[in-house]
Amino acid sequence: QVQLVESGGGLVQAGGSLRLSCAASGSIFSINAMGWYRQAPEKQRELVATITSAGTTNYADSVKGRFTISRDNAKNTVYLQMNSLKPEDTAVYYCNAHIQKRDAVLMYSYWGQGTQVTVSS
Repeated sequence: QVQLVESGGGLVQAGGSLRLSCAASGSIFSINAMGWYRQAPEKQRELVATITSAGTTNYADSVKGRFTISRDNAKNTVYLQMNSLKPEDTAVYYCNAHIQKRDAVLMYSYWGQGTQVTVSS
């Protein structure tokens, strides 16, 4: 069994900062790409940022220069530092990871349960 557990969401004023964490646990052999996605009410889930196991990053245009994704491979954890937050960043943020389990050959995509981020104006 593999689990992704997110933490760090909450309520913050516009211009403030939050740091999200997502730890993967369970029968893990390797983790490839990890990332963060978000879904606002009545909108589709969208990519926020991704990072490969080698550290290559990719960001949505809407968060470039404000958000930073990083990971600690020893801890199977990915982080999202969010600065200069705007009300339009309000959403449920989901962690995603491509994981190969110890007893498997293929990699599968796993999702966390989501953490609410609310930015007040």
